[in-house]
Amino acid sequence: MFSDSEKAVLKRLLDDPSDAVRISLQAHFMEHEEDALAFLRELMNDRRSGLAWYARQYLDRIGVDDTVQLFREFIRSFSYELETGSWLLDRTVFPRMDASVPGLVLDAMAGRVMELMIEPSTDIDKCRLINRVMFHEYGFRGDLEEFRNPDSSFLSRVIERRKGIPISLSIVYILVATRCGIDLRPVGIPGRFMVGCFSEDRPVFIDVFEGGRFLSVADVLIFLETNRIPYDEGSLSPIPVGEMLCRSCRNLNNQYRMANDLVKASLFEEFVMEFQDAYRREHQS
Repeated sequence: MFSDSEKAVLKRLLDDPSDAVRISLQAHFMEHEEDALAFLRELMNDRRSGLAWYARQYLDRIGVDDTVQLFREFIRSFSYELETGSWLLDRTVFPRMDASVPGLVLDAMAGRVMELMIEPSTDIDKCRLINRVMFHEYGFRGDLEEFRNPDSSFLSRVIERRKGIPISLSIVYILVATRCGIDLRPVGIPGRFMVGCFSEDRPVFIDVFEGGRFLSVADVLIFLETNRIPYDEGSLSPIPVGEMLCRSCRNLNNQYRMANDLVKASLFEEFVMEFQDAYRREHQS
């Protein structure tokens, strides 16, 4: 992140008409793309500075789409699909992220699961194969240290690094399952996000943070009571995709605040409010 003194210098140069300054500044922004994006977007939202137009011009010059606006439009559409939403969320911070690269990893994992599958088999049998492929062959794992790390909330980074937090690992698990024709649902259990399988006689909950451990309703209730976590009858029900993505944004807001990156924290706080506004509009109509 640019320091305050660096930002002050960049602001003074931003409207300089000199070709030499413009070329030099453009090269600097391209070299420090992530920091430049945060800085330029901050200026675009600060109409008092008088630099919003220049910030927009530099964003265009470095060849970056307004990925923040694309994600906002996705939120406002209220037409949510988990994989699309996850890639759009990633691109708000990593605008040049090529979704085909981590997407191929998900394809390969699903292909391996299908290769091991012997029919007839239940969805739980198939989930055992996902566990084998995801946690043993590909080495995905939960990591307590990741809770403070923003990378743990971006799908592409989780796939690249093979570690994450419960909600991001749940996204990986669900996307692999979907490719295999298995209907699994996100479940926002207080204190531990899990994946739910509701196609059997009784619900089965998959704790992806613990290597895909299967839990019954009774097991989950024991977990909640042992950890003194408040819950209600809806705590074990599936949640909508929009709520899952909203929670990821809420996590990123907290993670960036802990990293003292208040610009990005504010961005994800705005996304949370956008999701809340979208839900209000949908339920009022």
